Formats: sequence, structure tokens, C-alpha cells
Amino acid sequence: MYLAGDWTTGDGELEIVNPWLGDVVDTVPNADPAQIDRALDAAVQGAAEMAALSGWERSGILNRAADLLEARAEELARTLSLEEGKPLTESRGEVSRCPELLRLSAFEGAQLRGEVLPFDAAPNGAGKFGFTLRVPCGVVVAITPFNYPVLLVLHKLAPALAAGNAVILKPASATPLVALELTKVLLEAGLPPLGLQCVTGNGSAIGAQLCSDRRVRKITFTGSTAVGEQITRVAGVKRVSLELGGNAPVAVLADADIEGAAAQVATAGYSNAGQACISTQRVIVERDVYVDFLDALAPKVAAIPTGDPFASDTKLSAMITEREAERVESWIGEAVEDGARVVTGGERNGAVHFATVVADVDPSMRIFREELFGPAVGVTPVQDSAEALRLANTSDFGLSAGVFTRDLDRALHYARGLDSGVVCINVAPPWRADLMPYGGVKQSGVGSEGPRYAVQEMTEVKTVVIQQS
Repeated sequence: MYLAGDWTTGDGELEIVNPWLGDVVDTVPNADPAQIDRALDAAVQGAAEMAALSGWERSGILNRAADLLEARAEELARTLSLEEGKPLTESRGEVSRCPELLRLSAFEGAQLRGEVLPFDAAPNGAGKFGFTLRVPCGVVVAITPFNYPVLLVLHKLAPALAAGNAVILKPASATPLVALELTKVLLEAGLPPLGLQCVTGNGSAIGAQLCSDRRVRKITFTGSTAVGEQITRVAGVKRVSLELGGNAPVAVLADADIEGAAAQVATAGYSNAGQACISTQRVIVERDVYVDFLDALAPKVAAIPTGDPFASDTKLSAMITEREAERVESWIGEAVEDGARVVTGGERNGAVHFATVVADVDPSMRIFREELFGPAVGVTPVQDSAEALRLANTSDFGLSAGVFTRDLDRALHYARGLDSGVVCINVAPPWRADLMPYGGVKQSGVGSEGPRYAVQEMTEVKTVVIQQS
């Protein structure tokens, strides 16, 4: 791991296991409390060095990193597929988005603006001039998940560095290898050696130490709602951004393009083996077109090529662990016992859970209420669009949601009425553009990602008051 300006080992090691084959790909250090304390000390010094760089210099570093990443894209994609089990075609797609994400962050970090304050509007403001500056937070702790271990790492790293902060990156223990490669790329691009630390280990062991430390001014976390709640309990007085769970609903109304909606769901529910917090999970369909929708969806899902992540035609491969695949299998079995039915799929082979459609899902079932995070979509019939909207909002989560309709008035009604940070109309979650604001409501978190919005959250406002003579 990269700690206090050096590549270092630790007393213990974590094995990185390929989910498809079950083989050990590599090992990484398991950081201990003393090493975390060293990282925090180094980050304080690094924050001063980063703040001293001009926006032009920081922008140059990130743009050079983008060029280096483009040259190493295939190597990084293969490493990603090895440690996560993601199909290589999807890994290539994930990595291909990252150079532009770096360049966009470089631009936004160089555009930090303040404003002139109208002190003459205050009764005591005569003779005074004022303005605001945006300044870096200082030390940022970034804790990232396993499911998009290149893209979601850079959605935190790039804006934080662009804004002039030092970052302690704690990648997911299952997928740290690509994060370590990104660290090498940024250092080669000219990042100050103490501007970034990449520490590996079990989050349950080192996460609380990182998040509770007073030297940290900002935490940015993507992961489960349960862990997000733990972070808020230990964080203390600092800025916190939380991108947490979801169980994205999609309403299919009677006037929708049924074939088009089915085609989108057949991709949106199963990319990355459904392991995305904005993966389509709950499809709520008006009863008049319920059978037609299932008839359109089932053959498309059944045809998803499943197998070796390095095979050129594979669209779905292993989940991150066999335990996770077993959990998905058990949730589906529980739903079937309670009256739902499997239309296609439902089988599991080790860590591979085949793409599944579960029909007649009742809103009381766990597969409807909680975050499945796996390659299955539940379909629920409703009488009308009003009931569809009500059930879409019957959730503790509110990260992304969608509706399919040809009626503009209904579409705008859903845009306003859905309790969700992102609303997709005639496109299914997990669609996302990296430049857009991205964040949830309710138990899906607080704060926004997307370079422009993340840079704002990675900076503080400083007010300057000048007494004029």
C-alpha cells in the first residue's frame, strides 16, 4: 500500500480472490492502527502541499493522469475483471469513462469562484468591502465500494485533488488492486508524494479510526446504509457525504413502449450482476400491460450470455462472493414461498447467480422492500399510474427511479412526485452521466457527486472583510 510517501507492507495480509475461479489473484497489506496514524500525519502535511499548488498546477496533474490512464486502459480493465469478476466488456466500459472524469474534475477544480458581498446593505457595513473565497477542506478520507472500483474511486479522488485537498483512500478490501494502480498513475503524473495515501485493510478494523480522527475535515463514503450510519455516529464535527443503498423502482405505464421498456430493463437490472446501488430492482407495471411486459422481458433476460468474465460475449458473470450469490438465491426462494413466481432464471452455480425475473412480487416481500444487490428483477402489477407512483415511493431508499410513458404530463408528474435523487424518464436506472449531480434522499444518503458538485463539497467558504480608508 502507499503510505506516507512510500510503498509499504504490513504485519498481516489480505488475499484478493477471483470470484469466477476462486483463485488468489494477489495479496495486499492489512493496515494496523499505527500505520493509519502515520497516514493521517502525512495527510496533514500533504494537505498543506496540495493547497499551495495553483489551480493550473493541479489541473495539469489530473490531465496528465488522464493521458496515462488512457494508455493503460486495457491493463487496468483486466485487473478489474480479475479481482471483481466483472465481464471484461463491462470493465473496459468502466475504465473508458475515467480519463474524461479526470479531465472534467481538472476543469472544475480550476474554476473555484467566490462572490462579492454587498456590505453596504448592512446597517454596520459602511466603509467595508467583502468577498468570499473557496478553499480546500484539508484532509479528505475517501472510502469506496467493490462494485465500480475504478470509476467510483475517481469520482472521489479526482474532485478532492482538483480542489486542493490531500486524500486518504481506503478502497474496498475485495477490490484494492485497481485503486493501487490509480495511485501509481497519479504519482507518475506529478502528484505530490503526500497528496494521496492508499491504505488497504478491513474497513471494520480501520474505518472508525479514519472517520473519527479530528485531523480529517471531510469524509466521502459509498457503501451500505448500515455502514453509513456507523460513520455518522463516529465522525464528529466534519463534512460527510454518503452515497448509500437503493432499490430502484421503474414504473411501466399502460401507454409505454413495452418492447423498449423491456429491452432497457433487461440490461439495467443485470449489468455488473445487478451489483449497483441504482440497478433496476422493482418494476411496477400497470395491469393492462402486465402480461405483455413479462412476455417481452423474459426471453431477453433468458438470453443474457453468462460465464467466464474474459469471454468476449459474456454479459453476466460471478458475483463478488459465493455468499452473496447464496443470499440472492435465498431472497428469491423466500419470495416464491410467499406467492411470487420465477419466470426465468433462479439458478445458482457457485458465485454465479443466473439472471432472474420474479413475477407477482408483493410489496410486503423483502425483494421489494430491501436492496437486493444482485441479478434479479421483481415485477409487480398495479391498477393504475397513481398506485404505481405510490408503490415506487414505498421505500426507505431514494437514489434513482424511472418511469416509462409516452404522456408528457404523466412524465412530469412522476418527475415531481418520485422521492428520488435521480428520476429517469423512458430510460432505466442505472443510467448515469459522470458530469451530472448524483445523490439520494431518505436512507440513500446525503450530498452529491459529479465533479462540479463534489468540488463544492470538497471546499470551504472563507469570508474576507476589508475596512476601506
